Amino acid sequence: MARVRAAVIAVRPPPRLVDWSLLVLVVLEVVSGAVSFTVGSPAGWLVFWFHRIVGVTFIALLGFKLARVRHRLTDPDQWRPSTLLSVLTAVAATAALATGIAWTFGLDVRLSYWTLLSVHVGFGLVLVPLVVWHLTTRFRLPRRRDSDRRRRTLEYTALLLGGAVTYRLQEFANRRLETPGAERRFTGSQPRRGTGNEGFPVTSWVADDPEPVDRSDWTLTVRGEVTTPLELPYGDLTSDSEADALLDCTSGWYTSRRWRGVRVGDLLEAAEVREDAEFVRFVSVTGYRWSLPIDEARRALLATHVDDERLSHGHGAPLRLVAPGRRGFQWVKWVERVDVRTRSDPVQWLVTLISGFD
Repeated sequence: MARVRAAVIAVRPPPRLVDWSLLVLVVLEVVSGAVSFTVGSPAGWLVFWFHRIVGVTFIALLGFKLARVRHRLTDPDQWRPSTLLSVLTAVAATAALATGIAWTFGLDVRLSYWTLLSVHVGFGLVLVPLVVWHLTTRFRLPRRRDSDRRRRTLEYTALLLGGAVTYRLQEFANRRLETPGAERRFTGSQPRRGTGNEGFPVTSWVADDPEPVDRSDWTLTVRGEVTTPLELPYGDLTSDSEADALLDCTSGWYTSRRWRGVRVGDLLEAAEVREDAEFVRFVSVTGYRWSLPIDEARRALLATHVDDERLSHGHGAPLRLVAPGRRGFQWVKWVERVDVRTRSDPVQWLVTLISGFD
């Protein structure tokens, strides 16, 4: 026991450095978590590894912090006006870590429409302002003696290496114990099995929840940098192209399905795309939209069916973008327009947050 205590003391940074390190790690977690939402290809595995290693390192630093202040939290005589804020910050941090750890072992407890992963994200977002506010109540910059470069480098290297080893041990335990977490994809998403529309959940991004689209009044428009704009009623769509593609939703699940519909490349060929076109934007009836580079767009599919079933409204009928290697929120549902463009659409990031509210 004495050796363990000595080892902990050896890698424990000074109190002020711990406080500021916790803020830095929270910001890194939020940033890496946000970036991970846009990564659907295994080539981006490093983002997820970074997020998880930083999370384990955060556990160690939070332990140092709580061990140092536990008397101020448990002794009523030491309570101050800022104590409630400290407790709220500790609860949010613990909840973010606990939900993240539970998810890695495959626990999937749904709270209404929210998966445990969604709850984890929520606590993480709340934690940022709480940590900043908490630091302002005891604003103390690190001192010169806290910045022993060689010692601090060794300490933080040991903490990060410990985080990496701990995460690998967790993965090993998942496989060894055959927990549900062993089936997670590299993104952390868990599998959904079944066939057709009932085989995977209906999810919508933010406020996207339109009334069912009347196919008899609906048309697909292809416009922009094309020589021959198209207006295609539903009955004129030739749904004879198929693709096996994996849908990985940022709410924490994935599913592999056979999709059938219209290949975007065929639409672009029929519309006679101009030479200066570089991007293709897919626009929903709600105003939601997403763009793909034109070469990637040519390989995408606008699906009318999944596993030989006509798409349900919740899954994007009459037409849904199928974009292999992209995350679920980029698979635009209820597509009604295809815009061929000479440049990308940076405003789409804002539109993802406000579509459906009008």
